[in-house]
This record gives sequence, structure tokens and C-alpha cells, in this order.
Amino acid sequence: MNPLQISWKSLLYHKWTFFLNVLLIAFGTGILTLLLIGTTQIGDKLRGNARGIDLVVGAKGSPLQLILSSIYFIDFPTGNISLADANQLAKNPMVKRAVPLALGDNYFGYRIVGTDSSFINLYQLKLSQGKFWKRDFEVVIGSEVARNRKLKVGDTFHGSHGLTSGEEGAHEGHPDRVTGILEPAGNTTDNLILTNISTIWDIHGIEAGEQNDKREITSLLIQYRSRMAMIVLPLFVNKSTSMQAASPAKESARLFSLIGVGVETMQWFAISLMFIAGISVFVSLYNSLKERMYDLAIMRVMGASQFRLFLIIILEGIILTSIGSALGIILGHFTLEIIGHFQDSSQARLSGFFFLKDEFYLIAAGLIIGILASVIPAVQAYRADISKTISKG
Repeated sequence: MNPLQISWKSLLYHKWTFFLNVLLIAFGTGILTLLLIGTTQIGDKLRGNARGIDLVVGAKGSPLQLILSSIYFIDFPTGNISLADANQLAKNPMVKRAVPLALGDNYFGYRIVGTDSSFINLYQLKLSQGKFWKRDFEVVIGSEVARNRKLKVGDTFHGSHGLTSGEEGAHEGHPDRVTGILEPAGNTTDNLILTNISTIWDIHGIEAGEQNDKREITSLLIQYRSRMAMIVLPLFVNKSTSMQAASPAKESARLFSLIGVGVETMQWFAISLMFIAGISVFVSLYNSLKERMYDLAIMRVMGASQFRLFLIIILEGIILTSIGSALGIILGHFTLEIIGHFQDSSQARLSGFFFLKDEFYLIAAGLIIGILASVIPAVQAYRADISKTISKG
């Protein structure tokens, strides 16, 4: 007599209770899975995109908005800064590297970024096809842009004004030509279209001549030359210039703390569901044990050992919680993939096809809940008095 077969038959006999318990566990595990892989991806994106950037300098306004627009490309810039002021700051002895960014256009939501070779070096970008731009209106596109828009080297397109798709019509005149496609980098550059700054100026009617006072850029990504710069340079920029300095580490931590409040609430909600599911499994097994005590006694008479009966009840709890945990993990991944599919921003898109070793802890938690919920009924089955049970019929 197979304990596993007996456990299945018993669980399916109480099918409504079985499905309810599975759903409770699946829902709780699904929320925990969703939060785990979602927050991990967000954290990885925050750290990965800001790696190597000590300070962002741009127009005065919200520091967080400046970080989001210049590093993660998921918000509007706080404004523009004078190219002359930016160049002067870039020559500061405390600055090791200053990467200029000029924003303002997009192609189907993918941002067109004016910059120079220092951006390539900062993110250590490599080409999978073609070559980097050499003149105006030549662009290099990220791997996701090429894949989703089906662009290849030599193709041309017209960008649109604004930073999101559908803001305004496409720019008339000179089209942008793809000269290269970047290798996947696993960061925001996969979703960018890179060109030189003079292309951005030209599109907006600003000449690139040295005497032109209208030339502006959006921001500077700065690396410090020394630890002293970490203290002195932000104060200097914020107090002595018309620009604003924001720390990616500080603002990212603040952003994650804001997200963390909601995440923690949802985590406790999911844990509560798991706890309720554990109680429900215990009640189900306890009640079903009373109904099946005579059958279990007959099994003892037919030669089943006490340990076999104990094992049958434990297996029922494990089967319930294992199925619920597995379904919950699948549900969490599927839900996150749906969320990612409908996200407006291509820069911060989340994926359900992202797996972590920590998910095994959720399965282990389900197993522990199943064992704990079935221990007391299993002990009762183990200690049952055969003669009394059979005499009661």
C-alpha cells in the first residue's frame, strides 16, 4: 500500500478544501515571488546604471528627477544648462571625467541621447555590428532598440520631439542613419539611441559654432578625482553656480526607501496569507483525520505500521503546500511578465523571465508550513488506539 497514493486519494476526496488551501498558499507565495524578483531587478537596474557615476550636474530642480532623467532615462529633465558652464566645471581639478548628455528627442519612446566618446568609455560599450558615429545624424542604437524596431546598420529613421512616444510629430528634414548596433549591456544603454551633441543642436535649430551662446546640454555625469571631491564639489556646484549637483547613491537610496514602504506592506500581507494557509491546512487535516480514523485503524489491522500512518498525514501536508508553492512561483513570474509588457517606459521594464536562487527558500518555506501543519494530526494518527476505533465503527 503506497502512502503517496493514499494521501492523494484523501486530499482529492476533500477537493474543495484542497483547492482552497492550494490557492491560499499559491497567492501568498505568488506575491512574495513577485516582490522578490521585482525588487531585485529594480535594485540591479539602479546599481548597474549608476555604476561609475559619482555626481550628476544639471539644471536646478528636483535632485531625484535629475537622477532619473540622466541615469535611468525614466523622467523629464529639470531643464538645460549652459555649455560654457558645463565645460568650465568639467575642467575643475576635482573632476576626473565629465560626460555630457543632451536630451530632447525620441524614436517610438526610445530616447535619442547626444553625447561623446566618454559615454562609450563610461559604460564600456561594445559594438555587435557596424561602427560608432563620426558625423552629424549618424547614430548607434542599443540592442533592444534594434530588436524591437527591427533596425539594422544602414537603416534611416526620423526622431520625434519630446521624450515619450507620440508627444509630437517626427522631425522633418535630415533623417538619422544607423551606423552601429551595440552589444547587450544589461543596463539602460540597451534602450538608447546615441549620437553626437551637435546632431541634437542641429535638429533644434542651434548651430554648433564656438561663438554661439545658445548652446546648452541637459546634464553632466561626473566621476571624482579624489575623495575630497565628494565633499567639496557638490557644495561648490549647489552654492556657487546656477546648476544643481545630485548624488546617484543618495537619491537612489531615497527612491528605494520610498518603494520599500509599499514592498514591506505587501510582504507582510503575503506572509499573513501563508500563515492563514498553514492554519487552514492544519484544520483540514485535523478534521479529515476524524473522518478517516476508522480507515486508518483498518490499515493498521492489515499490517500498516504506526510510522506509515504518520507518514501518510505528513505527506498530505507536504503535497498541499508544495503544489501551492510551485503554482505561486509560476504565478509571480507570469504576473511580473504581464506588468513588464504593459510598462510605458522601456528603460525600466521588468521581466518575468528572471530567476533567483532565493526562490528555493519560498519552496522550502512551503514545505516547512506543510510539515508543521500536519505534525499534530500525524501524531494523533500514530497514537490512535486501534481496538477503540474499530469498536466505535
